[in-house]
Amino acid sequence: MPLIESLIVPIAKIIDRVIPDKEARERAKLELLQLENSQELRTIEARLTAIVAEAQSSDPWTSRARPGFLYVMYTLILFAIPMGVVAAFRPEAAEAIGRGMTGYLSALPEPLYALFGTGYLGYTAARQWGKVKGVER
Repeated sequence: MPLIESLIVPIAKIIDRVIPDKEARERAKLELLQLENSQELRTIEARLTAIVAEAQSSDPWTSRARPGFLYVMYTLILFAIPMGVVAAFRPEAAEAIGRGMTGYLSALPEPLYALFGTGYLGYTAARQWGKVKGVER
């Protein structure tokens, strides 16, 4: 279990920083160590291994899929800047654009949002694992 073993230490350091109460911090670390030997952890490791293999794929469509999707999401978020300018000069136009965007985003199915969350977290975990292993910067 080299993948999980490489994640235990960084997670323990995060626990040290996030949980101020010493007793609660020790309980969290104990639970983390107990989780290390559980079947649930093996399932997580299998998923992370698949994500890492996909991220390191030589196929450009596979290796760029997650970052490409993130760029689309970042573009949607950054769209708020010009919308602020439009709202300053033509509030009714900005309101109409906002209603249109809200309608569009509300029409997207919930599984698509779950897919985004899973992809984002998986990509982040794969990048962290690569950094811990020294494969990526």
